[in-house]
Amino acid sequence: MKRTMTRVLAAACALGTALPAWAAAPVVNKGDTAWMLVATLLVAMMSIPGLALFYGGLVRAKNMLSVLLQVFMIFSVITVLWYLYGYSLAFTEGNAFIGGLDRALLRGIWDPSTATFATAATFSKGVAIPEFVFVAFQGTFAAITCGLIVGSFAERMRFSAVLLFSVLWFTFGYLPIAHMVWFWPGPDAITDANSLAKATSQAGWLWQKGALDFAGGTVVHINAAVAGLVGAFVVGKRIGYGREHMAPHSLTMTMIGASLLWIGWFGFNAGSALEAGDVAALAFVNTMLATAAAAVSWLLGEWVFKGKPSMLGAASGAVAGLVAITPACGFVGPMGGLVIGLVAGLVCLWGVNGLKRMLGADDSLDVFGVHGVGGILGALLTGVFASPGLGGQGIFDYVTNKMSADAYSIGAQVWVQAQAVLTTIVWSTVVALIAYKLVDLTVGLRVPEEQEREGLDITSHGESAYHS
Repeated sequence: MKRTMTRVLAAACALGTALPAWAAAPVVNKGDTAWMLVATLLVAMMSIPGLALFYGGLVRAKNMLSVLLQVFMIFSVITVLWYLYGYSLAFTEGNAFIGGLDRALLRGIWDPSTATFATAATFSKGVAIPEFVFVAFQGTFAAITCGLIVGSFAERMRFSAVLLFSVLWFTFGYLPIAHMVWFWPGPDAITDANSLAKATSQAGWLWQKGALDFAGGTVVHINAAVAGLVGAFVVGKRIGYGREHMAPHSLTMTMIGASLLWIGWFGFNAGSALEAGDVAALAFVNTMLATAAAAVSWLLGEWVFKGKPSMLGAASGAVAGLVAITPACGFVGPMGGLVIGLVAGLVCLWGVNGLKRMLGADDSLDVFGVHGVGGILGALLTGVFASPGLGGQGIFDYVTNKMSADAYSIGAQVWVQAQAVLTTIVWSTVVALIAYKLVDLTVGLRVPEEQEREGLDITSHGESAYHS
């Protein structure tokens, strides 16, 4: 999704344009604010407990607590770093690839001299939300993105290495991509072609190209999945992988986690509208429909090719649908969302079976097969189904302040989407590879063989998930 952090008056002054009458007093609507606070809580629930339980049920019993703790502490550490410097580097003006430090330590949001709070622009001119709400909402995105990665190297990586890698990758992997895709100075100062060009030139690199990512197909899912896949290769396969039984120890926990993810994802997607309005409602409907469709198509595909429908298949299909609709949910119509979900279920089923064998990596919990493949598919199909001719929203023209259906080209937009996908893959690969090597040189990546065989719960944390 495209988001803005520049206040209304500041944006207008920076662009040197006259302020429209409404711009002197941006309206903070209590309904929008309340919805965004709820959406933030829903996204936090996606990580803890949603993602933690989803991953925890998929590993062996001897490693369940290690995965729970990794997700829990990554969420905590990244949240702290987000407020210290991450938010500022992602969502303030710097250059096309990274922001500045104007909001480091969250300074400037509360002004004690005037006893006022700063506001953040939304996607409607003259409508704002409290900036603190935007900070908190975006912080949950950063935290869950880093947490997603651990599924690729689960059951064999040192806890200290997991945390150190997360700090490095968050700083040099997540923040630049978030800035490139989502940062722009806002719609409020755009009055004509010149002011539009000025605002665009101040935005992130992929925003300038016109990349569409409503809630994180590139920034969250592809970004994290690529970093995880690199980790699966660098850390190496689990001892006994392909020879020993490594089935999930509790699909009950996984089903509970998947259900919490589905519920929380409404905050993730519909909250990305930044307002409680029509676009939030569209994103909500698409999230429900695409997820259900993907669960159905994955289960039917599994039933046909493997002979039996499984709980794990249904849960995985739902997550695949959630991932694929994320970049598209506010841009495509419901029937576009339905098609994206149906296709995602089948393509991601292949991703965790055929593609995984082709790659030869031990991606423990199929992070790349679901989040990488689903994210790439969703990003590309966004360019197709955002077309007004296929029921999509097209491109919003902030000069005329209305949708511009005539200017949309599916081929051109898919090409832009492909550039965003490729940029994210290359960036995340390079950053992740360097980060893993640095971690290996400092604290070491992998636990000793005897500790891995005994299980990380006891050897790394001195506790067990279950007692007989």
